[in-house]
Amino acid sequence: MPVEFESVVTVSAAKQIADSLRAAIMDGRLKVDERLPTEEELAQRFKVSRPTVREALKRLAAQHLIRSRRGPTGGNFVASPAPEDAARSLANATTLMVAVGDIGLDDMATARLELESVCCRLAAMRGDPALVAPLEAMREELARQRNAALSDEEFCASDVRFHRALVEAAGNALLSYLMHAVVEALQPVSNMIIYRVREREAIIGFHARLLLALQRRDAEAATAALGDLVAYTRDRHREALEKRAERPR
Repeated sequence: MPVEFESVVTVSAAKQIADSLRAAIMDGRLKVDERLPTEEELAQRFKVSRPTVREALKRLAAQHLIRSRRGPTGGNFVASPAPEDAARSLANATTLMVAVGDIGLDDMATARLELESVCCRLAAMRGDPALVAPLEAMREELARQRNAALSDEEFCASDVRFHRALVEAAGNALLSYLMHAVVEALQPVSNMIIYRVREREAIIGFHARLLLALQRRDAEAATAALGDLVAYTRDRHREALEKRAERPR
């Protein structure tokens, strides 16, 4: 039985068609790997031109909701969820929200502390071999950060990788997805704001405490080290913004 779609009006038809198809995908009327009707069939159903349908399909492809396949059995198919693409989209949206002021520094610090604390507790409770690689990655980044010749950009990149490994150590797929916005979006923004006023040795000290606590499976010490790191970062945020406000316009 053909899937029924809501009718659309001519204004922003491509967007409305994309929204209608997206709704059909989200509520399960269109299944993963199911082939969509052809452009001609969709044009007839929605009573629009094929270029309008093509534009709607481009929107869905940009959101990784559909994929195209060529050949006799080709067409447009509902795509299976790609965690990496979804996480990247979340990080991009988060970065934009910070840029326009929808997410403030206090919100950033609070969210980071709460979510990363969960990662610390989960990592400290794990005893399986899968924990070995993330902890080794954290050790490597800590050693790299102690290199005085490291540039600010390289230090910031290492900082992101250190916390990315911490998230991986938690071993929770959904938490990894949610933390992508924190580690890949908020942390680089934070580093960009505070790199001139922070002390590398302080960051290294917090990282060393955090790693040692996880190696000892001490969740309380790990969350304490993280709390001190976030508090230090929050203070440096405020200091950096105060210095910026003092500059002559």
